[in-house]
Amino acid sequence: MGTWNTRGLRGSTLEDMVNRTNEQYQEKGLALIQKIPTPITPVKIDQAHRHITLAYFEQRSTVDYIGAVQGIPVCFDAKECCTDTFPLANIHPHQMEFMKKFEKQGGISFLLLFFSHRDAFYYMPLRQLEIFWERREQGGRKSFKLEELSPGFYLKKHGGFLVPYLDGIQEDLKMRD
Repeated sequence: MGTWNTRGLRGSTLEDMVNRTNEQYQEKGLALIQKIPTPITPVKIDQAHRHITLAYFEQRSTVDYIGAVQGIPVCFDAKECCTDTFPLANIHPHQMEFMKKFEKQGGISFLLLFFSHRDAFYYMPLRQLEIFWERREQGGRKSFKLEELSPGFYLKKHGGFLVPYLDGIQEDLKMRD
């Protein structure tokens, strides 16, 4: 499996924002979403500072978050991007497979994208991700561009929520009907 080091902290600001939003949703009784920890096996530990300096992932992770929103099972992965182009290499085949199986069981799967250079959040339904994924599998672009995204899935901050992804779920559900 992969090796863990300080590069793993790249998305921690996004993670903090999503975790805080999850707490707010839980406090208001709107959703119960949990961060899924990735199990690691420590290899080197800095005894003086009591922290792990090198570790291996025990298994491949599925998605970052899983839970329920008003009785609907939900899973999603949160990704940060600092350009207008998102590389599909940031999503692993086993994650795609998990999200597809999750939806076959009646759940909702999506990507939560944070374009940090624009301070913009985007809710990407699995069906939209599958279009880009299939294009790549057919030998096309290995990424997607900002201008390819549906304007209706950008998330606007409101109500004190840092990452109001429930708005994306609501829009997603409307399009499924």
